[in-house]
Amino acid sequence: MKKILFAFAFMLMATTLSAQISLGPKIGYTSNKLSVDKSEITSDLKSSFLYGAFVRFGNKWYVQPEINFYTAGGVFKSPSLSDLDPIEDEVELKTLQIPLYIGLTLADLKLAKIRAQAGPTANIYTDKKINPLNSGTVIKEADINDIQWGFQFGAGVDVFMFTLDIQYYLGLNNVISDIQLENGETVKFDSKSNGFMVTLGWKII
Repeated sequence: MKKILFAFAFMLMATTLSAQISLGPKIGYTSNKLSVDKSEITSDLKSSFLYGAFVRFGNKWYVQPEINFYTAGGVFKSPSLSDLDPIEDEVELKTLQIPLYIGLTLADLKLAKIRAQAGPTANIYTDKKINPLNSGTVIKEADINDIQWGFQFGAGVDVFMFTLDIQYYLGLNNVISDIQLENGETVKFDSKSNGFMVTLGWKII
């Protein structure tokens, strides 16, 4: 992963020497799910408002780093886990997302440009909150990793100074891995964050 990020960073530096530059704020909507690789544990989707900023270097081919803020998470439910009571834990993760896209303009229609882009993403969890919705809780803050690496891909369209994007996010490493229960038993959550986002950006430059 470090080699991939280094390669993207090198391309970014090379592109800035002669590239067309656009930048601006963006807002949007994201819906994500902390998936669980266990049939006896379920989780739901969490929707959130997103805001951030982007900068784009290039025209036909371009590099686009971003910085976004939103809340990820979900509610984990299980009728029973080992000899414990039914579980219902709500997890909220304040997220700083830093994607780095490589993009291609597929069509220039004068009034609009159609694009496709993809690249690695770092999700940094700046604040973690677990809300037990019944008598107890299983997940602790210490069980949640501080960062998740992911891959993001999608398509977009530019109309005048506005840029609209639809992206799908695929988590590569676990957000929540092993949980140590009070009775000493270990439960492997194998939880990854997956979801999609729709954003609208305004190119002020």
